Amino acid sequence: MMEKRSSRGKIDFIERSIYADICSYDGIKAKDIGKHITSDRHTINQYLYKSAFMRELCYRDDGYLWHGMIRQDRPHIGLGDFCGYYGYVKEFLQLSEEEWFAQMMDGCRRIGRNLNDTRGLFHSFRDCRQVMRDLFSDLSETGLSWKDDWEIAFELRINRARYIRIYADVLLITEDKVFSLEFKMKDKIEEEEVEQAAKYTEYLEVVFGPDYDVIPCLVLTRANDLYTYANLPKSTAEIPVASGDMLFNLLDEYLHFLQD
Repeated sequence: MMEKRSSRGKIDFIERSIYADICSYDGIKAKDIGKHITSDRHTINQYLYKSAFMRELCYRDDGYLWHGMIRQDRPHIGLGDFCGYYGYVKEFLQLSEEEWFAQMMDGCRRIGRNLNDTRGLFHSFRDCRQVMRDLFSDLSETGLSWKDDWEIAFELRINRARYIRIYADVLLITEDKVFSLEFKMKDKIEEEEVEQAAKYTEYLEVVFGPDYDVIPCLVLTRANDLYTYANLPKSTAEIPVASGDMLFNLLDEYLHFLQD
């Protein structure tokens, strides 16, 4: 199992709590945030105007109401504004490859994703799509099913300003889990890619809020029959590493399909 990593001073409990409170409402005043956070008004105001997450992903309207750009509710309204593709899993599965790819390209242009294909970027997009389709095919063949309100996102890019950066190849969002999947078209585990897969976990925990566990995983699409754990560099923590054909095991470990 992956251990929780320390915040390394980047995000503290008050910041998480204020951000979660804002993103749980369709507009909330600063004075009302103070009713839910065990901190004084002066401290809360400092976070509202200086915290990276508040400056990057929240705004105050003319009525002095604070809003989050990504709601901490299902569906996660606003998340699609930062993704190449976002939707329910059932919608994703209904699209042909070319329909999905066209939507993906449009979304990537909208979020400012660099679409230079000199290193096979488009092939990697299609590779990710096929692995995820195969995953849900495996679930169906096993007689198991996912919920209609599961969400899936490709190419998350939160980098509006200089305060925070959050990237993910694929997010699979269930009732209370977010699987953050880092895809590599390789068959061997490399230390720097293990670290990359876990790099944004802490930030995703803030974005999705206290009701969600974020599970990072390195996916090696050129490997076969691989499901293991790899240690994070300079840490006692570890994360799952899976080949595309073994992603079912990741979901089963955390969602306990076979025990239902």
